[in-house]
Amino acid sequence: MNFLHRVVEIGHIVAGPTAGLIFADMGYDVIKVERPGEGDISRRLSDTSSGAFPFYNRNKRSITLDFRIEKHREVFRKLISTSDILIDNLGWGAMKKLGLGYEELSGVNRGLIYLSIKGYGAGPNETRKSLDFPIEIHSGVAYMTGTLDRPMRVGGSLIDMGAAMFGVIKTQQALIERATTGKGKFIDIGLFETAEFFMGQHIVTYQLNDRELKPLNEEGFAWAIYDFFPTKDGRKIFIGVTTDTQWEVFCRIMNLGVCSEDGLKKNEDRFKERNKLKELISSKTIEMTEEELLKTLNSVNIPYSTLKKPWELLDDPHASPKMATVNYLERKLSMPQSPGGGREIRDPPSLGQQNVEVLTELGYSANEISEITKGNK
Repeated sequence: MNFLHRVVEIGHIVAGPTAGLIFADMGYDVIKVERPGEGDISRRLSDTSSGAFPFYNRNKRSITLDFRIEKHREVFRKLISTSDILIDNLGWGAMKKLGLGYEELSGVNRGLIYLSIKGYGAGPNETRKSLDFPIEIHSGVAYMTGTLDRPMRVGGSLIDMGAAMFGVIKTQQALIERATTGKGKFIDIGLFETAEFFMGQHIVTYQLNDRELKPLNEEGFAWAIYDFFPTKDGRKIFIGVTTDTQWEVFCRIMNLGVCSEDGLKKNEDRFKERNKLKELISSKTIEMTEEELLKTLNSVNIPYSTLKKPWELLDDPHASPKMATVNYLERKLSMPQSPGGGREIRDPPSLGQQNVEVLTELGYSANEISEITKGNK
């Protein structure tokens, strides 16, 4: 395999494995280091989270090392000496306590780029354990997502995944810098800082308006027409009219009868009348089938979406061709690729599946490999 760079991943569930997945889809050799007998926590998740491991860990190789054993730490250092990037998604200070922190490992490999993804970046809360949802609550994401009486989690681990994406971006920048300096870098990415960035628009809006904002689902969005509308056959169609030009064609094609009114020509004026407009538009859409409404919206290229569940994308004509197919637990599974696509598709590894392969690459003999992997299942 012609890999671009070698990445070592030490992490669980979402944030670290997402970063590893993105690198793997980019054609990097991602070696997932897991604890013998246990592995990534997501290997044991079931029911509503049973898809976590196969989705976040395709295209990777798995080896097992027990960092409590000095010989295994020695193997890890040797692996780091041949690697470009380390993803550390363990608890704060865990690697440092093992003598495997950035300072120690950069002595082994001067060019190592150490990507640390924790609940909080450097600061007063840096030692505090956290997860996606608690971070959503602390940062205001849950407040802005829910309703006044019920803060809500978003429908995916988007803070974890967002932190991973920022980590990959910063790592790519560090790789470019390393080409000139020859030196690696420590990259500090926090879930909290990621969520804080996502809330930036609302933080600034609060200051400009000098008043608190209600959750988005209470107060509405910036657009006058940005909502669900019913059809005759019981479907819900989201319609978004975001420019004054779109309003002109939408108003005409839907025969709303208010197209010439000066008080509706600008979005800021329509926003004040959004409740009346929603009622007017709904009275038109309820007389149309889904097919009729979508045909009308498509004819003038107005943004819309039919409400769908995630698994309906398996049969979606735009989504399904962009999915990867892998084998996992004797099942053939389809799953989304990283946007832009990947270089190749390989099945998620079983625990320690590439122990012999990777150790051989590191120069260990068959006898040494047998000793290292003894009881290492």
